[in-house]
Amino acid sequence: MKKDIRIIISAALFLVIGLILACEREERGFRVQQPDSNRIASKQLGTLQAGETAPTPVTQNEYENNALALSTGKQLFSQMNCTGCHAHGGGGIGPPLMDAKWIYGSQPEQVFATIVEGRPNGMPAFRNKLSDQQVWQLAAYVRSISGQAPKDTAPGRDDDMQAKTPENSQHKEKPKNVAVPKSAETSQ
Repeated sequence: MKKDIRIIISAALFLVIGLILACEREERGFRVQQPDSNRIASKQLGTLQAGETAPTPVTQNEYENNALALSTGKQLFSQMNCTGCHAHGGGGIGPPLMDAKWIYGSQPEQVFATIVEGRPNGMPAFRNKLSDQQVWQLAAYVRSISGQAPKDTAPGRDDDMQAKTPENSQHKEKPKNVAVPKSAETSQ
């Protein structure tokens, strides 16, 4: 009788271990290959150059496909006070980041160069203030604000544990008229 119980327990234990090992886990790329920051050219003041120019290849920022990197970029966006000028992407003192009009380009290497080098009329340079990895994460988040990152990389919750949905998952809303004071609004 004891031998039969041991066999049943062993078989059940073997079955449970087999089921656990057979389950597929979500595979997350925690070790993302960072783009080569050394080949990013600094600011180009004009489009005229001597000799033939070959089109520069677009750099693939793998951080755009990584929810953890986008969350880190979002935290950096807040910590480096980017919201002070860009107002969470809607613009303010600095240009908006949610539309299709990007003054200095929307490609990953162009956003990287803008963050590192800064731009005239207000955009500070963050060279030596952020590591290359942090700049690539911030660039990935900045591109995600305008919907240029895949929607499935949005984190499942906001990093600050607030009750709002992540930027990549928000639905289109009708803008509110902020020019009219609340005291002048009429209730319908």
